[in-house]
Amino acid sequence: QVQLVESGGGLVQAGGSLSLSCAASERTFSLYTMGWFRQAPGKERESVAAISPTGVNTYYADSVKGRFTISRDNAKNTVYLQMNSLKPEDTAVYLCAARWPNSGTFDYWGQGTQVTVSS
Repeated sequence: QVQLVESGGGLVQAGGSLSLSCAASERTFSLYTMGWFRQAPGKERESVAAISPTGVNTYYADSVKGRFTISRDNAKNTVYLQMNSLKPEDTAVYLCAARWPNSGTFDYWGQGTQVTVSS
């Protein structure tokens, strides 16, 4: 069972930056694909970014491409999301998730951290 704990959310003005972290309890963290998702009030959860186990391959939603950067430190069992040029529409609860190799879905989820961008 992987436990994920996000941190780093908060309130920021439009155009500002925030850095999110997600710490994992699992010793085999380096085997998992990691992802960041977000859910705004009244909206469906959406995928924001993902990173392969080695960190070589990354994915970004079109809405954040060029503004957000996902990275990971397998020695620290941590995945990061650097968010720049934030917009009010980025306001949401941000959750990290872990996907086991060969799994079609993200199997483990954190509780989420609130990001609020004021205009």
